[in-house]
Amino acid sequence: MANKIIAANWKMNLMRDEAVSLLEGLKNGIPENEKADIVIFPPSIYISDLISINDSQIEVGAQNFYFENKGAFTGEVSAIQLKDMGCTHVLIGHSERRELFDESNELLFKKIKSALHANIKIIYCCGESLQEREDGSHLMKIQSQLEILNSLTNNELNSISIAYEPIWAIGTGLTATPLQAEEMHAFIRRVLIDTFSKELASEISILYGGSCNENNANELFNCPNIDGGLIGGASLKVDSFLKIVDSIK
Repeated sequence: MANKIIAANWKMNLMRDEAVSLLEGLKNGIPENEKADIVIFPPSIYISDLISINDSQIEVGAQNFYFENKGAFTGEVSAIQLKDMGCTHVLIGHSERRELFDESNELLFKKIKSALHANIKIIYCCGESLQEREDGSHLMKIQSQLEILNSLTNNELNSISIAYEPIWAIGTGLTATPLQAEEMHAFIRRVLIDTFSKELASEISILYGGSCNENNANELFNCPNIDGGLIGGASLKVDSFLKIVDSIK
């Protein structure tokens, strides 16, 4: 069975004191026997600060990195540097990285291999635009994004979770219905079965990442192929995020 995962993508939000306060609130609110893996992705400049005060089961990941291990790449950080700080996870392929920073599948594959080399777990994002959903090309788009995983070994795939994020539902207030979300998660699972095996596909966590909040989390997480969520805006408030965590079964 796939692990249940609730991940918090704080994006480019919060000042240092706010980030520390948010983590402290989550530490106090998440029970020690929590059944889901909880991962936070703060802005990179706060990663070290948060890891230094984190004495809980919450794991800390990075929103971005460069695929080279070291070198003359001003402003970048590497996967091995993140691992050295204590990061356990990285996000790869988020729609904002694809759309705003023109990250191609070729670049994302290099990032995947770099993270695997550093022994960091990956949440790999895929998703379609509103136009692609409306013109019927959304399934083809998702499949093309998943194809970069095809050459990975079973052992490498054990370090990868997938987040489905309908781009049209990120930051817009729109949310895919549970039926729409489940259909896409089931499609992703089917692609993984066809590419690898039913056994392996059943062990890969598939998270929903499209404006999941405390009001819709319970219904979404009850869907058979939704193994948790990649939470954006609702992860910036302790109470709302804890309610989402409490919705996981």
